[in-house]
Amino acid sequence: MQNKFLILIVLFCSFCVNSFANEAYTKEQIERMISKMVILGFKGEKVNPNDEIYKNIKNGLGGVILFDKDPTDKTKVKNVRNKEQLKIFTASLQAISKQKLLISIDQEGGIVQRLKKEDGFVDIPKASSVALMGENFAKNIYKSLAKDLHESGINNDFAPVVDLAINKNNKVIVTKGRSFGESSKDVIKYSSIFVEELKKQNVISVLKHFPGHGSSLNDSHFGFVDITKTWSEKELEPYRYFINNNKVDMIMTAHVFNEKLDDTYPATLSYKVNTELLRYKLNFDGVLVSDDLQMYAISKHYDLKQTLTLAINSGVNMLLFANQTANPINLKQIVDTIYSQILSEEISLEQIIKSNKRIDSMMAKYK
Repeated sequence: MQNKFLILIVLFCSFCVNSFANEAYTKEQIERMISKMVILGFKGEKVNPNDEIYKNIKNGLGGVILFDKDPTDKTKVKNVRNKEQLKIFTASLQAISKQKLLISIDQEGGIVQRLKKEDGFVDIPKASSVALMGENFAKNIYKSLAKDLHESGINNDFAPVVDLAINKNNKVIVTKGRSFGESSKDVIKYSSIFVEELKKQNVISVLKHFPGHGSSLNDSHFGFVDITKTWSEKELEPYRYFINNNKVDMIMTAHVFNEKLDDTYPATLSYKVNTELLRYKLNFDGVLVSDDLQMYAISKHYDLKQTLTLAINSGVNMLLFANQTANPINLKQIVDTIYSQILSEEISLEQIIKSNKRIDSMMAKYK
């Protein structure tokens, strides 16, 4: 009887804490905190006050992701026409925001570079080629890449890839030359150079794709990817190195499923992967960003409410919606969904507050 009474007291206190936490913030403040957790893709190579993205930034959007081509019509520009246009564009985006806006891009080199040579940017070789050319070449080429980003007003690069080239038939990383090599030693060596050169230019780097995508066969852009039988602990070595040496501010999750790590959810939505493994075991204290939540590995299996709830509860701090599909998701949909989940206590407000603190702490380093 006494134990039951104690349990009731604990539950009541927990309810009170949650209620007081909610009451400490207005609806508008909570919505702005949610907005800060979102990185959004959009169409347009300039911005004006009537644009939805302008209003989103005004309302506290945390970041944008830019692309060169319109995915629905590759003959059209989505965001990047040339270096001069991009510089003006990013400055105008930054000017809208009361806080520092995260302006992101995928600029790895090789097949994944949104800033192209024909548009006035430095051509960057793929990672596998850079690793063959040696450290001096790597320093020079990544110095040029970082300078391009800084001069263009980009302050966040979704790179480098620290996946190990384990499966030679891997369709998304290895065969496309996106990995620096099979050994963690090589991957750490060249990705460290990449990260260091970005940091010199005040650009935040992002290690990807946690907990490792190099042993998979399929591409999570197109569907479910199971790495249960191929993944090994050695794929964590680059992350362990960067975390232990305090050289990483941001890590991106992978939409991969590993039954040995979590028998229910893919990594992006997994508390066991994102909190128990990455936070508790590897001691990562920075910002965890999802891979694009519209990729089919997620969107074909979970609706928006499930995706947002699971991702946030798993420990993801920033939610990426690249809007590279014909059916874009807008900020209001995301904010309204998360806010309603907070009210129903499916998502803890404490998770939102914690994510905002992590984002603020990261951004303060790169002023």
